[in-house]
Amino acid sequence: MCLGVPGKIVKIDDFIATVDFWGVRKQVRLDIVDEPVSVGDTILNHVGYAIRRIPPSEVEATLELYEELLEAVSSDLMAADVRGELAGSSPEHPLSNAGK
Repeated sequence: MCLGVPGKIVKIDDFIATVDFWGVRKQVRLDIVDEPVSVGDTILNHVGYAIRRIPPSEVEATLELYEELLEAVSSDLMAADVRGELAGSSPEHPLSNAGK
């Protein structure tokens, strides 16, 4: 199973965005994202590519789902995938107010 991780765009330079994932910033390609994005938008990242712009009306629910995944028991493989993506991040994240 493949898992995308939501993140908030903080900078765009051509087809590369700097995206904040719970305090960890990574470079993400914008070549295949489903619609145009801007700084401040929340995207779904999969293996270094933004694959979807998450509509502002869905950001809060999406982040709540990921919080649930992160709180799941350690034997949960999906939670382990999310934890692996976010390794080294802090528990506080700037995305919690992204849809407001």
